[in-house]
Amino acid sequence: VFSDVPSVRHVALGQKADLVVIAPATADLLARAATGRADDLLTSTLLTARCPVLLAPAMHTEMWEHPATRRNVDTLRGDGVHVMPPARGRLTGADTGAGRLPEPADIARLAWLLLDGGTLPWDLDGKHVVVTAGGTREEIDPVRFLGNRSSGKQGHALAALAAARGAEVTLLTSSDLPVPPAVTAIHIDSARELRDETLRAAASADVVIKAAAVADFRPSSVSDSKLKKGSDDEPAEIRLERNPDILAELVAARRGGGVPQSCVLVGFAAETGDASGSVLDHGRAKLARKGCDLLVVNEVGRDKTFGQDQNAGWILDSTGAESLVEPGSKDILAARILDAVVAHSR
Repeated sequence: VFSDVPSVRHVALGQKADLVVIAPATADLLARAATGRADDLLTSTLLTARCPVLLAPAMHTEMWEHPATRRNVDTLRGDGVHVMPPARGRLTGADTGAGRLPEPADIARLAWLLLDGGTLPWDLDGKHVVVTAGGTREEIDPVRFLGNRSSGKQGHALAALAAARGAEVTLLTSSDLPVPPAVTAIHIDSARELRDETLRAAASADVVIKAAAVADFRPSSVSDSKLKKGSDDEPAEIRLERNPDILAELVAARRGGGVPQSCVLVGFAAETGDASGSVLDHGRAKLARKGCDLLVVNEVGRDKTFGQDQNAGWILDSTGAESLVEPGSKDILAARILDAVVAHSR
């Protein structure tokens, strides 16, 4: 009867879409989508879409926490729809709490991940994931410190995606990057601060991902005042002492019961090839030496990894499995690392 219709408009949008993002997704929209309603263009588009669907909820806390909404969210996630955890903060009027629309940048991050072929399975629900990020700063005096080029971007990407996959996330960071939604952040500066906070958080963790770039050494003493050139107290040298090996302490704590036996420990290795072996050779040796479950190996250099938005590397598993992650966004690498964590836990 309608063979001359070039396209059926109320289903064409969903059929042609590469990604559907709804922001804000109200409690009413979640309810209608969960039951398969198709009584307007929006829900008809959802019902015909065969591409990834990302919903960013926004509503009052009481509505988000209502059992009916929780059932609807569970149904949607079971159907493969990606429902973001809402942000916490100011709502309508004077109300505050969970239910605030996530920031546009946080929504865009997950949207680009899905467009790039990444996945957001709800497979870390009920898990406590601890992530360390950024470079440590070891004070020389009130002005100067020993540090490194780490931006913290990879660690923050891991925290954001772990939360998006359902985990309770503790982020230990030295970076000033925005804290991802649904993530608890603790700011640290030195390696010893990071060691203390990591061991404290790891006591209840299911996963610890040590993405921070920790300084190997720190000054043996810290001056209370600025060290001035040409002054009588100008030091001829700065003596250093070794910082704690946090990953080794985590492995030892797991053996001793301070960290759950089932906790998956993930280390990072920033390597350069040399006469003694390739980047991958050094990574394999470090995995065996450290005794962690997974090791992410990055090749570093002047124009690689640190401060960049792209990353690549190898994910080495203590079982012997190895996977290469080709150059791509740090979110893609984060997704692959979390996939490896889930696979190792099975």
